[in-house]
Amino acid sequence: MSTLNAERAVKERYAAGAQAQEAALCCPVQYNPQYLKVIPDEVIERDYGCGDPSQYLHPGETVLDLGSGTGKIGFIAAQVVGPEGRVIGVDMTDEMLAVARRNAPVVAERLGYANVEFRKGRIQDLALDLEELDAALRANPIANADAFLAADALAEELRVTRPLVASDSVDVVVSNCVLNLVEPRAKRQLFAEIFRVLRRGGRAVISDIVADEPVPAAMQNDPELWSGCISGALTEEEFLQAFTDAGFYGVEILKLDAQPWRTVEGIEFRSMTIQALKGKQGPCFERNQAVIYRGPFKEVLDDDGHRMERGRRYAVCDKTYTLYRRAPYAAYFEFVDPRTEIPLEAAAPFDCARTSLRHPRETKGLEYRATTEASQCCDAGGCC
Repeated sequence: MSTLNAERAVKERYAAGAQAQEAALCCPVQYNPQYLKVIPDEVIERDYGCGDPSQYLHPGETVLDLGSGTGKIGFIAAQVVGPEGRVIGVDMTDEMLAVARRNAPVVAERLGYANVEFRKGRIQDLALDLEELDAALRANPIANADAFLAADALAEELRVTRPLVASDSVDVVVSNCVLNLVEPRAKRQLFAEIFRVLRRGGRAVISDIVADEPVPAAMQNDPELWSGCISGALTEEEFLQAFTDAGFYGVEILKLDAQPWRTVEGIEFRSMTIQALKGKQGPCFERNQAVIYRGPFKEVLDDDGHRMERGRRYAVCDKTYTLYRRAPYAAYFEFVDPRTEIPLEAAAPFDCARTSLRHPRETKGLEYRATTEASQCCDAGGCC
């Protein structure tokens, strides 16, 4: 299916879904009822999703909701992040945006604060503000090839000078059963855009439909299956790999439904929620730090190709050491600081392409010869 036909099928079906509830668009999800109390029925009845990424948000965060539809996840997120936080919804369907925007003031009044806005754009092109482009094209309609080229140049200028979502501007990107609606040739750009808009240290929390086998071409060319969250589904492995390929690290499955939502021609389609982190980019420096993998597996392989056996001391760069001290890694490692700290500005480059053991003398110091009496305490907390 062509890009144009896939997008048209999605827009037409979701435009209809904004006018009347359609049960087949996505699988039912149970949300925290306390967050639904302030959301108008019109929004709840026309919500289509397959998970609840909002449960992984925190107060004060800036959240971007991709394919925000009538606004349900955005309105839930608004309550989780609170008045100090902010929520931006992006959708390309006018009918969905209309429902979300007319209900935003209602939700704000019931909450006592307004921290949600909805913008028109395509989730695989988060730099282009479609309403800005619409306004420009109404003033200068495309009537010939020159006008088309001028419109294309204007779109590129808008991406640079007035982006819909700026680079490095949000803490969390969430999405609920929308990424599978983007046609295959645009998916790489989609994941790159998610990475672009996140701040360093930010994360993506995405719920989507995945397949247990590759979707055959005949199913991919079916508009009904495409707009119904089936044809564009990646396999479980492909979905995780797409985030790794875009530069994310710490990609983990937060939830994978045991039962399939639908089975088509023997292929099972189910909901998966993942988390992926941004922030491993940057130079590597040697500060004589070491980590020890605690188990329970005999060995692990991290996103940078470091293979570590349980119970052995490994040399890592300062960047990796810092990342491992945070979730989701911290519980699986012991951390060994050098007796004499090496200031970052004095640290030499570290070759992160290698994996090597760290001799204890590297962290204690080659000249360390101390002899001590037996300690009165076995650890930092309790005494023997």
